[in-house]
Amino acid sequence: MKKSILILLLAFVVQVTAQEKAIPIFKDGEAQIVAAFNDDSKWIRSDLWVETAFDTDGDGRLDRMHVDVTRPEQTESEGLKLPVVYESSPYYAGTAGDTPGLFWDVKHEIGAKEKQRTRVEVERRGKRPIISNSQIKTWVPRGYIVMHSSSPGTGLSDGSPTVGGDNESLAPKAVIDWLNGRAKGYTSREGNETVTAFWSTGKVGMTGTSYNGTIPLAAATTGVKGLEAIIPVAPNTSYYHYYRSNGLVRSPGGYLGEDIDVLYDFIHSGKEANRAHNNKVTRDTELANGMDRASGDYNDFWAGRDYLNDMEPMKAALLMSHGFNDWNVMPEHSYRIYKRAKEMGIPSQIFYHQNGHGGPPPMKMMNRWFTHYLHGVENNVENDAKAWIVRENDQRDAPTAYADYPNPEAKPVTLHLEAGAPKAGKLSVNIISKGKETLVDNYSFSGEALAQAEYTNHRLLYLSPILKEDIHISGLTSITIKAASSKPAINLSVWLVSLPWNDGRRIKITDNIITRGWADLQNHKSLTKSKPLKPGKFYEMTFDLQPDDQIIEKGQQIGLMIFSSDNNYTVLPKPGTELTVDLNGTSIIIPIVGGKEAFIKATE
Repeated sequence: MKKSILILLLAFVVQVTAQEKAIPIFKDGEAQIVAAFNDDSKWIRSDLWVETAFDTDGDGRLDRMHVDVTRPEQTESEGLKLPVVYESSPYYAGTAGDTPGLFWDVKHEIGAKEKQRTRVEVERRGKRPIISNSQIKTWVPRGYIVMHSSSPGTGLSDGSPTVGGDNESLAPKAVIDWLNGRAKGYTSREGNETVTAFWSTGKVGMTGTSYNGTIPLAAATTGVKGLEAIIPVAPNTSYYHYYRSNGLVRSPGGYLGEDIDVLYDFIHSGKEANRAHNNKVTRDTELANGMDRASGDYNDFWAGRDYLNDMEPMKAALLMSHGFNDWNVMPEHSYRIYKRAKEMGIPSQIFYHQNGHGGPPPMKMMNRWFTHYLHGVENNVENDAKAWIVRENDQRDAPTAYADYPNPEAKPVTLHLEAGAPKAGKLSVNIISKGKETLVDNYSFSGEALAQAEYTNHRLLYLSPILKEDIHISGLTSITIKAASSKPAINLSVWLVSLPWNDGRRIKITDNIITRGWADLQNHKSLTKSKPLKPGKFYEMTFDLQPDDQIIEKGQQIGLMIFSSDNNYTVLPKPGTELTVDLNGTSIIIPIVGGKEAFIKATE
């Protein structure tokens, strides 16, 4: 009898002890903050180096990536295993300052030889074992381990930055392999003492913004086992699309004169002793030979830095996030990957807001995504709406759900042009008149000034009738333009605007510019091979503007503006080049919810 009581008592003690062990808690399909995980004074923080399969700094040994780990104490004291939220970056150890001459001087003729820009050195910063504090307060209390790593050639990681080269995909792959016991981790950068991830379930989710959002996609394209889900925010998915547009050398917004070699210098915070080798091999050879600022053509160099070309092995569930008014990493970067992922059958959702660079999905969306794919909780997230769009007057955490993006109810509406220069012409569904109109390039006038000008010969402007009802645009606007230049090369810039232009302190970012695009008429036949234009000869070219989803309010007019040099984005040649547009061979196709009928109803 006493023995039976003792056994029952022992079982009760074991049960109580088991109940006291901290475990993740889920409610309504979301991981909740657990009090036992929320005491940051008890978090275990450490760092290590993971060995990769490459040697990009030429020192004869495989590069090792510096990694930090932040985990709840229960992963040590109670044997708890948890999934990992992982962010990698080239920025953690500091970047180069805005040194005068760091950017390329863009004031020259298109295709002209440029003078060499200023080289810079990064002064590395940061203290071990902490690489970064991002993500930690969000995810550790909810039952995750958070990890960071410095990308190759930055911080205390070995290697060379390649700005989109293969090593920037294979580095996070190695870290995920280490979490799953397939790669070696070491307690020091050059030592032989190994360390294992005994606290990991092996399931990993990656996230981050901008370059930090690019790396999750880079890792996912390797097909690495264990990377279950990614949430890239405003990711650069193609360095060609970041630094070029349809054959045109075009800077990212806010960084006039930046190119891929500038970004290399900006992030190269790695070991000082390796920098000369890296500069010679990567910056001054691979990048210098491949980037081709003279023609802007797409080539093998750029193809190797386009993640759309590498997606075949990808399996990780994808939640994309981007701003429709991000003129740095433009919204096409997310759309093109989302579109391909859907075609491949990868679980995918996209979140778009109306603001600029950055901006993750609402916490609820991210929580549900990681809860399902990392913890295995059945919360039906895979059956949620495919597209979430923040409407113009709504808060970012209150997006509207749609069946997909573009809106399935949007249909292409072809609009034709009627002459009106140097004032404004007309934009209509009817083929109105034939004719040609000419503008004179002058970078001294900004696109904003040209859109507001009542009378100018530096742009061509075509306006719809004043809208009697709202019009909802969703998807890719494309233009077919037939044009001739007075010189062998000319910039081509196209804006779709909402007029009259709103100005003042209370304007919204969506008020004026709907979308825009740029192109090099020399690439009218091919992106891979440009050919000098014959002055006066007309060429036809079709290209897309940036994706958008926007409601243009009644009382406004939709305006198509065609001009040449865009002084925030393009090379700036001497003013005076003439661009002549054949209106009969030029049209624009706008995706409108409700199609042609909706446009006619709103304009007649």
